[in-house]
Amino acid sequence: MASGWAPDGAVQDQIDDSVSDAVRLARSRLPTGPGETHCQHCGQEIPEARRVAMPGAVLCVDCQSRQDRPAFASAYNRRGSKDSQLR
Repeated sequence: MASGWAPDGAVQDQIDDSVSDAVRLARSRLPTGPGETHCQHCGQEIPEARRVAMPGAVLCVDCQSRQDRPAFASAYNRRGSKDSQLR
């Protein structure tokens, strides 16, 4: 239920617009263009299926996975309860 002078559904419209803007921004940051036929890191051939699915790809799946993996992972569950950290 909207309050004041806002029409019904105004809050949902604002949420939808925010999500659409975030999706548009994320898509604009994706690489474009022909990409590479061989991985820039290891030199292995990038499969045709990956090049079609991800235009502008310059790394093979293995190298991209290693690059996307966080460098440091904490052994502590910082979001859970203290009981879960004691186990």
